[in-house]
Amino acid sequence: MEKVNQTFYLSHGSPSLSIDDSLEARQFFKSWKTTVLQQRPKSILVISAHWDTKYPSVNTVERNSTIHDFGGFPEVMYKLKYEAPGATELAKRVKELLMGEGGMKRVDEDTKRGLDHGAWVPLMLMYPEADIPVCQLSVQSSQNATYHYNMGKALAPLKDEGVLIVGSGSATHNLRKLDFGMANGSPCSLGFGV
Repeated sequence: MEKVNQTFYLSHGSPSLSIDDSLEARQFFKSWKTTVLQQRPKSILVISAHWDTKYPSVNTVERNSTIHDFGGFPEVMYKLKYEAPGATELAKRVKELLMGEGGMKRVDEDTKRGLDHGAWVPLMLMYPEADIPVCQLSVQSSQNATYHYNMGKALAPLKDEGVLIVGSGSATHNLRKLDFGMANGSPCSLGFGV
């Protein structure tokens, strides 16, 4: 089994990245397989800022649906689909690692959730064939950075198992909670959720 040996944090930008060829980031994602990661991953784990839960959750579906979790964009965007196969085996492994090495008491399995735009928008450009199994893991924005760092440490062995791990979001993500008038804002005011 070939190792991926890298984890990537990607700023997925606006959902319009899915259709706007003028965006430089779109060209970056489209060139992914030739300029960034030539190896084909066995499966992909996406940790998206758009799925925020009290306890860690993994989606365990046979085929991912496309969640259009945005509003006010051109109608064509709501017709886009990225229905990659689910990665139920990977989801079980994520749960095992988080409860074992990560010491978590609870990790939920969501048998209905598909991929939000933090996952499918970059993936549809990176791997347009939608033929690599994908699993999504939620974040817990009520927890601190140490908590999430420890989650990452627990999941690190996946890189040696051929899994591409992608964190998707942005440094300032929840723009509805951002107070542009705040002179000395705290990082907590930014949040991760939608």
